[in-house]
Amino acid sequence: MTRVKKLTKHGNSLALVIDRPILDLLRIDSDTPLDISTDGERLVVSPAKPSPRRKKFEEAQKAAHKRYGKAFKRLAG
Repeated sequence: MTRVKKLTKHGNSLALVIDRPILDLLRIDSDTPLDISTDGERLVVSPAKPSPRRKKFEEAQKAAHKRYGKAFKRLAG
């Protein structure tokens, strides 16, 4: 699927607006981390694959929340 797009001014930067059908096809939303790379001629944007370290961290975070979630809420409140 090829689309011609123009960049949009966003403050002092430029932004690329990605159409909803492409976001849906790639299962990307506003929380999806993206890898951005180039071969010198093309810009390649793709969903980032979580690193093993990040995956391990997220699993530990879920386990801690499951075990201590109520205490975390009391401390935060």
